[in-house]
Amino acid sequence: MKDKLYEYLLMLGDNSMILGHRLSELCGHGPSLETDIALTNISLDLFGQVRSYFQYAAELKGEATEDSIAFLRFDRDYRNVILVEQPNTDFAHVIGRQFLFDAFHLPLLEQLMKSNDEMIAAIAAKSIKESRYHLRFSSSWVKRLGDGTEESHNRMQEAINHLYPLVSELFRETETEKGMKELGIGADLELIKESFDEKVKTILSEATLEIPAVPSRQTNGKTGIHTEQMGFILAELQYMQRAYPNMQW
Repeated sequence: MKDKLYEYLLMLGDNSMILGHRLSELCGHGPSLETDIALTNISLDLFGQVRSYFQYAAELKGEATEDSIAFLRFDRDYRNVILVEQPNTDFAHVIGRQFLFDAFHLPLLEQLMKSNDEMIAAIAAKSIKESRYHLRFSSSWVKRLGDGTEESHNRMQEAINHLYPLVSELFRETETEKGMKELGIGADLELIKESFDEKVKTILSEATLEIPAVPSRQTNGKTGIHTEQMGFILAELQYMQRAYPNMQW
């Protein structure tokens, strides 16, 4: 039970950590000062959630710390979905990736607020307000780009076309997720998908964008099989801890 709960916390935390890292790469590179600061703040929000998950995970593990969980695992030990690993190709890809994750993340947290695990419920309740803002931000930009100029529309549609095949992994239930759901600790991915589909359909329609008729990609990030992008992410993310073991701030 404790090992399964630990694994579930990694799934929750790793998604936010890897996406938060991707957004941190954009600091100073946003299309405007306001948007740059907003993206940086979303990154900080996600890292705040990660700390809560990993502090709890460290308690369960015993010999681990939040830092060792975050920085000292190998790539096969990370449980994030492939979607959040995707590079910051252009601003449309950044927004598309964020929107698709937010449309999943908010209903996830809404369910986790009712978790039988008091700590997970508390983390979700603390994070919910931030995640509502994240979804408003990404949704507004999807509509702004999709229903903007011809170029912004084409770039936003191209980003959705590229990212949407990765969405299916969010809802492909692993044995860990199934076990946590049955115990009333984890979320029901089928219910989340209903909310996700409704939100995505509404926002893309308002943005004059189409849901691409493309097959889903078989991805297994939640079981530790990642893209080559993960190696580059971890090389940067883990550098200080690897170069200076047991470093203290």
